[in-house]
Amino acid sequence: MSVLVVGISHNSAPVSVLERVALDADGAHKLLTDAAACAHVTEAAVVSTCNRVEVYAEVDRFHGSVEALSRLLLERGGDAETMLPHLYVHYDDGAVAHLFQVAAGLDSMAVGEGQILGQAREALRSGQEAGTVGTALNSLFQQALRVGKRARAETGIDRVAPTLVTAGLGPVDGVEGASVVVVGAGAMAGLATATVSRMGAARISVVNRTPDRARRLAAEHGGRAVALADLPAEVAEADVVITCAGATGVLVTRDMVATAREGRDRPLLVVDLALPHDVEPSVGDLPGVRLVGLAELGDTLADSDAGREVVEVRRIVGEEVAAFLTARRQAKVKPTVVALRSMATSVVDAELARLESRLPQLDDAARAEIRHTVRRVADKLLHEPTVRVKELSDEQGAVSYERALAELFALDPDSVDAVTRATVSEERP
Repeated sequence: MSVLVVGISHNSAPVSVLERVALDADGAHKLLTDAAACAHVTEAAVVSTCNRVEVYAEVDRFHGSVEALSRLLLERGGDAETMLPHLYVHYDDGAVAHLFQVAAGLDSMAVGEGQILGQAREALRSGQEAGTVGTALNSLFQQALRVGKRARAETGIDRVAPTLVTAGLGPVDGVEGASVVVVGAGAMAGLATATVSRMGAARISVVNRTPDRARRLAAEHGGRAVALADLPAEVAEADVVITCAGATGVLVTRDMVATAREGRDRPLLVVDLALPHDVEPSVGDLPGVRLVGLAELGDTLADSDAGREVVEVRRIVGEEVAAFLTARRQAKVKPTVVALRSMATSVVDAELARLESRLPQLDDAARAEIRHTVRRVADKLLHEPTVRVKELSDEQGAVSYERALAELFALDPDSVDAVTRATVSEERP
């Protein structure tokens, strides 16, 4: 059995595509039950946020399950041909690494944001209540939550996104008293709006395709919501434009800014925090306009405290992924080792019973000493093989050492399966 992730997020699709697969609570529950009902899927969980929809599943076959789960997302998007290039798939070790990165905030639109931890916890809770989460996904999500908490406890990753916004504003002497336009209404736009509000911006306009989201964000910080169609007029009045929409194609064009700059002498700072970018690169060539993009900010932050926090979190995630995979591989070997020791115990007990029947004159002390000696010999003979099979299980490769052990000692498959079922029953959430 292996873990499979099929999803779509702000990293793989423009907002226009993400909006088509956005799910409310009922929609997320329906996707969860549909995923769990797919052939080859034994467990399922759904992470659904404004920036991602991901199905996590424990599967017994890759190809059949990835096709079925992909189809579920494509059906919700409507246009399968348009949607398909934006789906991504992570399998087994890659799926583990992906979830840990998500929980640590490395995959968020606003790097380090903590909301994703609550959303991952909700995905786990929903799956448990629906009966679609079993031992495998429970263990995976519980560890992911611990990784996310560790990343925030040991580093300043939750301060990286605000630092990115502040660094983008570096070319101006503060925004106090300035007119600021924020394009977008997601997590990064929220951080940008909060930052300029805290820095004393005199006028804040939030521009977004979805009016309700723009109104909510603007209201939180004393700003005003503006329709996307009115963006050119807002740019004409702005001192600072911060874009965080990540839409298909550019939203702020050279012609738009050139027209807005006619008859104006004061400088304009444009900060493009979107991926893909929202601003036409040639905007920075216009007189009096300074364009700052993610590439420039990335270089600026690489050697900064914020950059070092990201590097440290990546190290933590790598360490946690390796530890989780090692524990999982060793757990896979456990039923075979237990079955081997059980078989050895049965052989020892049978031989001791045969010996006692042939030597009835032995007193109790002699019987106890013989029993102890034979069992100790059996334990010593099995010690090295069981230790080595656990060590070898940590190595990547095509060899299944637990299967080899079972073949070498002719272990009864039913005995191994019985131990597996007992272990699963003990660990079931």
